[in-house]
Amino acid sequence: MNPNAFASSGIDLTALRGVFFEEATEHLEAMEMLLVRIDPAHATDEELNAIFRAAHSIKGGAATFGYNDLAEVSHFLESLLDRARRREVALDAAMVDTLLAARDLLGRQLEGHRDDSPPDPEAVSAMCARVRAHLEGPDGTGNGSGNDTPKRTVVRHLVEVRVFSNDGTPVPEAGVADALANFGRVIRLGDEPGDSEIKNKKERRSRKARGPTIRYYVDTEQDDVDLLSELAFIVPMDQMRIVKKLTLTTDAAGQIGTEHGEPPLLPALKPEESFGIFEGSPGSDPGFGFFEDLPAPAGAAAGAQPTPGTATGSASAKAPDRSQNGGETSIRVAVEKVDALINLVGELVITQAMLAQNAATLDPVRDERLLQGLMQLDRNTRALQEAVMSVRMTPIGIVFNRFPRVVRDIAARLNKQVHLEMEGEATELDKGLIERLVDPLTHLVRNSLDHGLEVPERRLAQGKTAAGTIRLRAFHRGGTIVIEVSDDGAGLDRERILAKARERGISAPDSMSDAEVWSLIFEAGFSTANEVTDVSGRGVGMDVVRRNVSGMNGSIDIQSVAGTGTTIAIRLPLTLAIMDGMSVGVGSETYILPLASVVESLQVGVDQIHPVANRGLVAHVRGEYLPVISMHEMFPTGGARSERASGIMVIVEIDKKKAALLVDELLGQHQVVVKSLDRNYRRVRGVSGATIMGDGRVAIILDVAALVRPRLS
Repeated sequence: MNPNAFASSGIDLTALRGVFFEEATEHLEAMEMLLVRIDPAHATDEELNAIFRAAHSIKGGAATFGYNDLAEVSHFLESLLDRARRREVALDAAMVDTLLAARDLLGRQLEGHRDDSPPDPEAVSAMCARVRAHLEGPDGTGNGSGNDTPKRTVVRHLVEVRVFSNDGTPVPEAGVADALANFGRVIRLGDEPGDSEIKNKKERRSRKARGPTIRYYVDTEQDDVDLLSELAFIVPMDQMRIVKKLTLTTDAAGQIGTEHGEPPLLPALKPEESFGIFEGSPGSDPGFGFFEDLPAPAGAAAGAQPTPGTATGSASAKAPDRSQNGGETSIRVAVEKVDALINLVGELVITQAMLAQNAATLDPVRDERLLQGLMQLDRNTRALQEAVMSVRMTPIGIVFNRFPRVVRDIAARLNKQVHLEMEGEATELDKGLIERLVDPLTHLVRNSLDHGLEVPERRLAQGKTAAGTIRLRAFHRGGTIVIEVSDDGAGLDRERILAKARERGISAPDSMSDAEVWSLIFEAGFSTANEVTDVSGRGVGMDVVRRNVSGMNGSIDIQSVAGTGTTIAIRLPLTLAIMDGMSVGVGSETYILPLASVVESLQVGVDQIHPVANRGLVAHVRGEYLPVISMHEMFPTGGARSERASGIMVIVEIDKKKAALLVDELLGQHQVVVKSLDRNYRRVRGVSGATIMGDGRVAIILDVAALVRPRLS
């Protein structure tokens, strides 16, 4: 497509660049997913066509915006995929590797153009040469793999496209024609019939209001959905329509038939007569030779006319009207707008809480109607809050879909055979957590590949299948989401972990429970690898996992059986924007504890707290000795009680280890709107954020993990 067509039609290219980058990124992700999952020996037409359409869409958009390097690579990619789907070249593992490498290069080019940085011409040339090698084949004849695979049936669509303007402005004909030319031969027809030829007055008024409609015929092998998507860069979707479509097939012997195997519809017609298969006729547009290159069907006499009624019925299949209900079901909204909406709803929740607290002093009889209104406001506020929060919820499949490629590439480097299973991709999680979850899951998957799964020879010797299995699973449990990474490998080696811990000077007695031993792998710099590789061995991965998960107010649980496998489960809150919390009082201040970390609360008993040399205070609770953290010492404040016996202990749990927090009183449970302290002030140890209470006061939200973990080490 010619970018100048936009200039001539008065369309601002910069306004469409963002849409192109987003859609191209989606096409690349879809391409990668299909290539990773495809079986080269048994690739289906549907899979190959889907990959081809992704490459074609990227090429069309790149050419539109003048990104010639991007268009060049995608063009070669499209050519190779076109021959593969026609069965002119055989898809094999080496070709899939090349296609994936080309996809990676396209991704880098896309990012380069997004940041206005120049592309690498050498990388472009090298990739084009690599793809061309597959096109030409080993013998240079262009037969790809050199096999004798017969050509498959060619499908052709003869489509009438109508483009119009809703507000009477001229249709950008140059841009439309240029876009359609990417799909095949294009014929510009006359406008729709004039008002005098339309008997229906309502239709006549409608056409007069929207301006002239331009008609085109397109002879293409592409799907009409791709055609409309390409035109969407030129005109809105509600200003174009597929009116008539006829699908023909041409087999290897040159025989023409319909897509459904019916008798041939098109005899060998003169060019000007060939338009007769559509309802109506272009009238003054003869001689375009629209079908002059189509071979005559078997048994058809030259110059014979089509059977009345047959061709018209087959050619008039309408595409759905996208301007009516049932068209587009989603819209793109910038994340900043969603965040602003969530922030405003948070402020509304705070305001509603203030009104509810003030309403507690009202007379229930005299102010009955006012109290009923406040109750209705409370219900509506909660419903609005849930609806807005759901807008930010994103399927975790967006993260899971990264891993088929990761597993494929690392397994090839490690000479291991791996099956990746994914379950629960539709499980939704806050977008902010989704983005921060990528790093921990990547480290866990790489760890399972390198340390967990054995090489095929060893697995076979142990009676296992040669190919190991890694399973990614996500599901809801209560008010949290659980993400599991499991493998059927060797499991964790308890003795080896203990030996490595002692080498590093970590206290690791044999009496440690399995859970305590497994937790050692999260220590900074800890690794059981014998040598450092590009996959693992530096001892940073699992430390990053624990740090990132703790930063999301989550927890990690490990279960492992020697010779059977390992399962690592990450538990996270559904969102970081609003949380369930327990408010506690310490002197004149109010603090919020995340409810997910709270186990129980109890009155401090006489002689229940004891000092231990070099360990501070411990509390004896039901046979367990728990470290005690005095909140009035951690956060000095006026009016705090210093007598332990008059206080309350809140038992919290982090990483399956418990501690007791000493507070003055329990104030209640609330849903609180989390405000970032980092963004508005600075990072403070032991504090994860702040919120505004119903009385307008600011309450600090405590980072329980940061408070408790130093006392647990």
